[in-house]
Amino acid sequence: MKRIILLTFAIAGIAAILPSCNQSKSKEMVKQEMYGTHQGKDVYMFTLTNKSGNIVKITNFGGKINWIEVPDRDGKKANITFGYDTFEGTIKGDMSYGSLVGRYANRIANAKFTLDGVEYTLPVNNGPNTLHGGPGGWHSVVWDAEVVKDSEFPAVKLTYVSPDMEMGFPGTATAEVVYTWTDDNEIVMDYKCTTDKKTVINLTNHAYFNLKGPGNGDILDHVLTLKASAFTPVDSVMIPTGEIRPVAGTPFDFTTPHTIGERIGENYDQLILGRGYDHNFVLDNKETVDVEVYEPSTGRVLEVITDQPGMQLYTGNFLDGTKIGHGGVVYAHRTGFCLESGHYPDSPNHPDFPTTVLNPGETFNSQTIYRFSVR
Repeated sequence: MKRIILLTFAIAGIAAILPSCNQSKSKEMVKQEMYGTHQGKDVYMFTLTNKSGNIVKITNFGGKINWIEVPDRDGKKANITFGYDTFEGTIKGDMSYGSLVGRYANRIANAKFTLDGVEYTLPVNNGPNTLHGGPGGWHSVVWDAEVVKDSEFPAVKLTYVSPDMEMGFPGTATAEVVYTWTDDNEIVMDYKCTTDKKTVINLTNHAYFNLKGPGNGDILDHVLTLKASAFTPVDSVMIPTGEIRPVAGTPFDFTTPHTIGERIGENYDQLILGRGYDHNFVLDNKETVDVEVYEPSTGRVLEVITDQPGMQLYTGNFLDGTKIGHGGVVYAHRTGFCLESGHYPDSPNHPDFPTTVLNPGETFNSQTIYRFSVR
């Protein structure tokens, strides 16, 4: 009511300056700095600051979330994601950290799939398979970027036009992702994609999290609740077998809270194959929050909300300490976990899985939210 009254009695001249005020506010909430250059394009780091002074940093190189600074239960702020201090470190480091992954996130078996009787061959970069769109996937390109001027909260829009047959995928695909950092400490990721030729699309973000802060031990004591009654078992090269296996009675049952490390070492076929959790969970999609992770020592909580049918849980099984990130932090074995919303791995080769086909004239729209809080 107060705002309505003020506007009702405002003089006409105020209305004329409101747009510039909004733009000024947006500029204050988002700081844009040069980060480097790649393939002749400028790379920027965008620092998004909400009303509590909490910070998220995003670069248009690979659409990476490079920094998430949020408080613990005592108000002490710390970064809780993986990333690098310099562009040189980013280029030389693990390209997946915080990345916007496409054209097809996760694995495609034997680096090939068929659409309308035409077989498409992709680059091999994960055993015999294609992983995360291939070595030149969207995690490794420079996206066009702009600050969203009329947003209530700090926001950045990234756009990329992927040419026909890039990494072997058909169709010129135009992708747009808007990152918004709300005053409720939510990273809202709005995905949009169109194509001029029938293709397959599966987009995700590949942020690593350690709610204690990277460098403060492993993530095995984090308490995970994942609202998924089934998962997709994999074969020896981490490709889904086609089975939809109930989680009940298995170490994959996180429908009630368990620490990540409680059962990770059990003698269970899928844990042995993945050297831990590296699997797609079939989300129930019945509740608003699909995943919750709670870290007892700091009180930090991460909630994930998505409209996608799957959630890949990865527990840093192949982190080996060779990558050095922010402030010299060593990313060692199981010191970070990922929660990658999306469709199931290898869906183009599994007609019984939810389809990832995108046709001309259609628009792929999706939203995933990372929400941070304490208790």
